Amino acid sequence: MWLGDQKGNLVDWSTQKWVQATGRNVDLAQNPWLSGPIGSTRGIGVDFFDKWASDKQWIVTRCKTGKGLLSTFDGLASPGFDSKTIQPAVANFYERAADIAPIERIGGSHLRVSLNAFSFLELLNANAKDPSTGLDLFGVCDFCAKHNFDAVDLTGYFFPGYPNSPKDRYLIKLKRHAFDLGLEISGTGVRNDFTAADEAVRKEGVQRIKTWIEVAATLGAPVIRAFADSQPPFRDWRHASGNADRDAVEEWVADSLRECSEYGQKFGVIVAVQNHGDFINTGEQHVSLLKRVNHKWCAALVDTGKYLTADPCSDIALAAPYAANWQIKETLGSTMDSPRVDMKRLLTIIRKSGYRGNIPIETLSMKRKDYDPFVEVPKVLGELREAIEATIAIKPASR
Repeated sequence: MWLGDQKGNLVDWSTQKWVQATGRNVDLAQNPWLSGPIGSTRGIGVDFFDKWASDKQWIVTRCKTGKGLLSTFDGLASPGFDSKTIQPAVANFYERAADIAPIERIGGSHLRVSLNAFSFLELLNANAKDPSTGLDLFGVCDFCAKHNFDAVDLTGYFFPGYPNSPKDRYLIKLKRHAFDLGLEISGTGVRNDFTAADEAVRKEGVQRIKTWIEVAATLGAPVIRAFADSQPPFRDWRHASGNADRDAVEEWVADSLRECSEYGQKFGVIVAVQNHGDFINTGEQHVSLLKRVNHKWCAALVDTGKYLTADPCSDIALAAPYAANWQIKETLGSTMDSPRVDMKRLLTIIRKSGYRGNIPIETLSMKRKDYDPFVEVPKVLGELREAIEATIAIKPASR
């Protein structure tokens, strides 16, 4: 209900009266940090600060990297408040809030279907031991072409000589093979552990990612997958970190990813951080880490089967605007006893995020003795294509 220009809407006016009745008066001269601009009852609007600055004869400085709600949290220090007691992650948010933004996209959602080579894990491993058996990466590309995939995601583990860089002649041959089949190479990925207390382990992971950033650039792959989770021999991130505080571990991970992203920028390769059910177990944790990395060449790889929460789709929706790549799994928990993914609901989330790019399928054996990727992948591909078609009219949600 509108009460006129002086009072505004009934709900707003009632709230103001409640605050006046239950609150206490404050002297702004003694508490200047509480003093701020007051908007019109007609609304704020996108040009509010421009008009306010003009009235004050001030100049508006647009946000740049590193700008936040506060230049430094220490500015709030007082005899009654020790700013050093604030968690670093909280201070980081207020000091760098302007850097926290989803990937900017225009034109609505546009999706291409890719296949992650890890779907053929057992056959690729067999081929690595005996080239006369199993399947190699060229064979994976052939499979993708036969099933009209748009792209293929070539996991680094299955290249000859991994974790070392393959020979250029092998990479060029594989790149040409994919091109002749009409396939993009949507990404690659390696193993790393940035949660380890041992700095040497973290540095080893940084160097490996840098090496494979160059491999990705040679292949023409725009994305390299990195982990934010622990790796064997550690049980989980707490074991790897020596039970260090989570905030401290997030800082280790962010520092390592930032260094990798800086290197990736030089080669035009995005470092995409995958959630894997350990250190990154929720969408909130995923986004928190990206905020802390604070680099435009670091994004999310959203694994739809590794947000181990009560409602994984909510986590997927939270991380989707930051995604540069995906792993579309069969189930929401990457186990046969977890719910099978609702492809239409998933694609609705992806389209509402405005995502444009590849969405790789990754099927897993999940302890199935009868698992056959030649059967399972086409089945999931059919479900995915049906959902893509069914959601084609969905527009990105406004932000």
